[in-house]
Amino acid sequence: MARIDETKRLLALSERDRAFWTQDGVILAGMDEVGRGPLAGPVVVGCVVMPPEPLLRYVNDSKKVTEKRREALYDQILETAIEARTAWVWPDVIDEINILEATKRAFCEAFRSMQTPVTDVLIDALTGLDIPARQHPLIHGDALSYSIAAASIVAKVERDRYMIEQDKRYPQYGFARNKGYGTKEHMDAILTYGMTPIHRRSFLKKLYGEE
Repeated sequence: MARIDETKRLLALSERDRAFWTQDGVILAGMDEVGRGPLAGPVVVGCVVMPPEPLLRYVNDSKKVTEKRREALYDQILETAIEARTAWVWPDVIDEINILEATKRAFCEAFRSMQTPVTDVLIDALTGLDIPARQHPLIHGDALSYSIAAASIVAKVERDRYMIEQDKRYPQYGFARNKGYGTKEHMDAILTYGMTPIHRRSFLKKLYGEE
């Protein structure tokens, strides 16, 4: 029964994708960002071109997948994808141009790094990107599109791995646990120890007393 339920779930998740997969001359990519809200670390965008078959079991919005399963799916997605790329925009750039513009830049850089001639992109929420493809934004797209969900997993795994590495450099902030989000532990550490080079100063001006 579980296998049937998972098959049905994947068919529903990929319904929008199949509308593109069945069109001649269309190459579809899914794109999603991870890390727009944290106080530290980069914003990361994944861009993934998935084939219609096989549909990888358990691909879903990365927030709905356990860390262990995300790690396994990351490898499966990279093995199965026609192409998968990520782009990272760092805290100094986020502080300079603001998080929305930084996120758009990451989307554009991820797309432009692709070697596959993508014609259409399913995007989680953002519109008006400067890329040479037809853009199809979906609010909560990582829960509505198989391709976007795959992109979200790739981006999240890579960003989480980076934040776990940063935890070794700055252990007092709990980055391995909070991934840069504003948990109480993280906020208390900022007040006690100050900001690190990977913190977004523009996110912390009021807390840290900067103008």
